[in-house]
Amino acid sequence: MRGFITNDSGAPSQPERRLFMGTVAKFGFTAAVVGAVGGALFSESAMAATAKEESERENAAESTIVLATGYTLGASRAYPIMQLNFKENLQNFSGGRLYVKLAPGGQLATGGALISMVQNGSIAIAQHSLSNLSSFAPEADLVNIPYWCGENQRLINLVTSDAWRDTVHHKVEERGFKVLSYICIDPRTVAVREGLLDGPVRVPDDISGIKFRVPSSQILQQVYRLAGANPTPVAWGETSSAIKQGVADALDPSVQALLVFGFTDVLSSISTIQSVPDAQVYTCNKAWFDSLDGALQDAVMQASDVTFRENLAKVPAARAYAHDQMRLAGVEVYSLSDEEKAQWVERCGHQLPAWDETKRELAGSLEAFDKLLAATEVQNGYFVDSNA
Repeated sequence: MRGFITNDSGAPSQPERRLFMGTVAKFGFTAAVVGAVGGALFSESAMAATAKEESERENAAESTIVLATGYTLGASRAYPIMQLNFKENLQNFSGGRLYVKLAPGGQLATGGALISMVQNGSIAIAQHSLSNLSSFAPEADLVNIPYWCGENQRLINLVTSDAWRDTVHHKVEERGFKVLSYICIDPRTVAVREGLLDGPVRVPDDISGIKFRVPSSQILQQVYRLAGANPTPVAWGETSSAIKQGVADALDPSVQALLVFGFTDVLSSISTIQSVPDAQVYTCNKAWFDSLDGALQDAVMQASDVTFRENLAKVPAARAYAHDQMRLAGVEVYSLSDEEKAQWVERCGHQLPAWDETKRELAGSLEAFDKLLAATEVQNGYFVDSNA
């Protein structure tokens, strides 16, 4: 049977897109996406069975909730946010009491607008970046201080620690959210546009003075200022055109994100400097969660933990696919030597006094930050491949 074919952005390619939209019209959106991933899209009988199962699940459930993301389902091949897994896990661990409607690909909103929908209760659950969450809960921005939790295992050790929960989670909950599951991708990079340099970026001096696209995070702007670049805030939706037009020379998402969002035709190289995590998180509306009975709350948290573990297992396969696709597109993916990485740490790492004020502001004190730093060294029963 034919598979569900996607382009580099993770969206259905032609003519599959036309077939998909026709299936949506006939069977409904959630049934169509479930059928597409399951390989049923090209079979009328299989698609009808999928739609019937989804309808029966929804009718039998006590409540229907919406799980929204900024990524298409096909993107999980390279960017493992595991949204279909989370839907299934929520339904199964709740014993069918919950039915989950998916809203992938920014169908409802993305970024801060999507987080606002969770906060005001318009939707129950959403996936978004930790950096975007920092606009609502600034403490989460601690992860953007470089070279203390950039490597995958250190990040996972941190976000599963009591120190992180005590410092960050109660602040998140005060603002109307509950953290359900973190999503590990890989660390941020230094990706440069075609024609800028003769080779990949190796040391901070290689980006001296270049226009480095950054999001609104003040911490990330400070990172690249310390490294010697000229931080240039650009909205994500305008970044591709900014790179093409030379308004920005470089950007920092993970290799996986650069592939999913179609940067293969504008980049010459990507250097995996492992400075800062490019991580995601699932949050839910705190009032919605608190309204659930104890058994259903336990089911939601168990589903979240299983989805988290599935994400961690998927990371190396997603990385391998993304790196291979980048190389096939002619984009060099370069890993720093230990000596080269040491220059980045020396230039902009967390140990610099320049970060002390930020640590005090977000962690509460330098001593509290040191507890978080120590937590990055302690494994809490979760393993993830860090060979980015």
